[in-house]
Amino acid sequence: MDASWHPKPGDKFVRRPRAKAHPLKRVLGVFGLFSAGYGNVGSSIYYALGLVALIAMGATPVVLLIAGVFFIFTALSYAEGTAMIPEAGGSASFARRGFNDLLASTAGWALAFSYIVTIAISAYAVPSYLGYFWAPLKESAAVGTLAAMGIVFFLMLLNVVGVKESSILNSAFAVLDVVTQILIIVLAVLFVFDSQVLFQRIEAYWPSWSELVFGVAVATIAYTGVETISQLSEETKRPTVNAPRALILMMIVVLILFSGIAVAGFSAMTPPEMASEWARDPIAGIAHSFSAIIVPEEVAAGLSADPDVVVVIAALLSGTLKFVPVLVAILAATILIIATNAGLMGISRLTFSLGRFQLLPLALSRVHPRFKTPYRSVILYALVAILLLVPGFFASDVFVKLGGLYAFGSLLAFALAHASIIRLRVKCPEMPRPFKVRGNIWLRGHELPITAVLGVIVTAVIWVIVVIVQPYARWVGFGWMAFGLTVYIVFRRRKNLPLVKVAPEVKVPID
Repeated sequence: MDASWHPKPGDKFVRRPRAKAHPLKRVLGVFGLFSAGYGNVGSSIYYALGLVALIAMGATPVVLLIAGVFFIFTALSYAEGTAMIPEAGGSASFARRGFNDLLASTAGWALAFSYIVTIAISAYAVPSYLGYFWAPLKESAAVGTLAAMGIVFFLMLLNVVGVKESSILNSAFAVLDVVTQILIIVLAVLFVFDSQVLFQRIEAYWPSWSELVFGVAVATIAYTGVETISQLSEETKRPTVNAPRALILMMIVVLILFSGIAVAGFSAMTPPEMASEWARDPIAGIAHSFSAIIVPEEVAAGLSADPDVVVVIAALLSGTLKFVPVLVAILAATILIIATNAGLMGISRLTFSLGRFQLLPLALSRVHPRFKTPYRSVILYALVAILLLVPGFFASDVFVKLGGLYAFGSLLAFALAHASIIRLRVKCPEMPRPFKVRGNIWLRGHELPITAVLGVIVTAVIWVIVVIVQPYARWVGFGWMAFGLTVYIVFRRRKNLPLVKVAPEVKVPID
């Protein structure tokens, strides 16, 4: 600039806005995000299939189909919300922008509950699959529960070190898992599937209406991966573009694989078989059933009349049938470990966001000076998940009860997420939306997404039904929410902050 220049009265100075500093490292692309989300969504079929079968019996494929439709609604709402508000927090962030801090705190605490339960239930299912190699892991409640606790503790240490190490683990296992599920579906379609048998089993073991609705509620455990992607938006490169892409990719892959695995399962097994000894490891049960149903020599003879060719085909098929149970045991365990890891990643980032917006004490959101991770929240919630596993030593129905607890927290959070997206369409119609849900309805001059409208209605109704028919989920869930509300009120009063109005963002401290 010329040294002789001097400002004149009326001159205006405009500074280019600086990029906001983020204490968390941006390392994730589309595939890294997909892998983290798939860790929860894709993994849920490894235990949700058996869990839903315990509740909905023959209606399990129908229940998963209904849950899949709701999954589409939820994924689309999160795609719009995350692209519009690319910050950790998920439905809590949406509620904060759309409504107020009180509802944001409610959504955040409900999400924290569902994350903790997901961490516990995913780790709880791992030993059952590893029981293929050492039977006590599946047969002994004490050994299996202790192993699950060890998994959570190990992943706690991994997440304290940093997300980059975790994302590499996620990506590798996600690819192997997709390949394994495709192999199971192909074997079922070629050698096991019989539409008449499938429909007979569905009809013969159809549940009551209350069991059907509770089954749909529990099947929504697939939604958690949607939240995981949203929580990781602040560690994502170009989040307004990559987050919606990862959500859409995950939606497509998961729906295809869920449908195929559900059909394969009820073609190979009856509902009572899946709901008994294979409830915690249903995919292992499918692989085991293949060996009893598929006779390699008969299949080979039907494909060729040449004796030499028959021998080769029979040998290849026999080897595959022996290999599949081993492959399922290894990869089911690894993808469930991914789910546990993704849950820890998601809930720690959620706490980071809640603390930054003064919805929780800021001490929980402190970032490690070296690893740049919210290590305090990682440690805290991992320990809570370990405590949730303690009943596994003596309670036979802990699996179903964990499913009910998850349904309570997740359905409440997702109902608030849908409502927030609708509210933002009314409150901030001019707000930039890099991804906008199509298929809208006009109401009083406002453009509302039909998927969010249907999503909030159905999700809220199912949540109310769960609260009515599941006393364990009702009392534990409301107890958790009451504790969270108490923490919120005490914290805001001590800070002289309003309970409802939006508080200013504060800087996250680094130890």
